[in-house]
Amino acid sequence: MLDKERVSAIADELAEAERTRGMIPRLTARDAEMTVEDAYAVQNEWRRRAQADGRRLVGRKIGLTSKVMQEATGITEPDYGAIFADQMFETGSVIEHSQYSSVRIEMELAFVLKETLRGPDVTIFDVLRATEYVVPALEILSSRIEMEGRTIVDTISDNAALGAVVHGGRPVAPDALDLRWVAALLYRNETLEDSGVAAAVLDHPARGVAWLANRLAGHGEALEAGEFILAGSFTKPMWVHPGDTVHADYGDLGAVTCRFV
Repeated sequence: MLDKERVSAIADELAEAERTRGMIPRLTARDAEMTVEDAYAVQNEWRRRAQADGRRLVGRKIGLTSKVMQEATGITEPDYGAIFADQMFETGSVIEHSQYSSVRIEMELAFVLKETLRGPDVTIFDVLRATEYVVPALEILSSRIEMEGRTIVDTISDNAALGAVVHGGRPVAPDALDLRWVAALLYRNETLEDSGVAAAVLDHPARGVAWLANRLAGHGEALEAGEFILAGSFTKPMWVHPGDTVHADYGDLGAVTCRFV
């Protein structure tokens, strides 16, 4: 495993890349023996510093839970990252494109918890019981590590490439409908670019939340009541540019929209 000095040095690089809106060279090209646990050590150090600087943790994101996302990235297992309050936008927001790098959008469902979920034996049924409501969301992806050739180790170290979250639409109770059949249409500048069904996320989006609760148990952590959990994308990443308007139509669950300037 990487020693504490190397973990700290990588966290320094990532913090500077976030500050300057830049990218750093791929970690696995420089530390070929770096493991998934090393990557989470880097992410946790970056998160610890952010919280020490006053940023408020409000939730978690789960990534790479669907076949379409795994095929798009060449990565075959899920990952997770942290969400801070300053990364949350409401639907209709105008967002500065230049504050992110390699900007892409994904459609997801988010689970807002009313009870703590602590692994290692959390099931999909535990997740549904612990959820206050489910709401449509868009994830804005931003990469602080170069894209070409990156592995899951690079992605995890990069806080799972989370840039921001846009949420809106109509919140629903988790038992109000079969969440597997939530479908959405993704538009960019009034042109339909993609569509998907939530079952693409591990056959049920709540299964991703259960996976995360159980994964966090290995680090002595839990999903806490009140947290906002992005369950994973059911569409491939869509590139966006300054001037683009993004509109995600979730049917009966409403819509989520944002514009980049």
